[in-house]
Amino acid sequence: MAARRSDPAPTIEATESAKAPSRRATRRVKPRAKTNAGATAEHVTEESRRAMIAEAAYFHAERRGFAPGNETQDWLRAEAEIDALLRAAHPGRPQ
Repeated sequence: MAARRSDPAPTIEATESAKAPSRRATRRVKPRAKTNAGATAEHVTEESRRAMIAEAAYFHAERRGFAPGNETQDWLRAEAEIDALLRAAHPGRPQ
């Protein structure tokens, strides 16, 4: 004969709280600035810089509905933004 379960079924709140990480666990993780390619901001290669620019240009194109004819503008705008971010991360380093 099977034993009957005396515990009530877990509620949604109980299962959600079990999935959530504890505050203590999230405080131990120290965030690092990462680039698109996974390199830290201190070690940005030309390849990862180009990948960041490409991603930013894509988002510019997406915001304008991918209308043709402005691809170069999207790229140049993204390049200026990424270079400004990299300069801000390393003020003394020439870009």
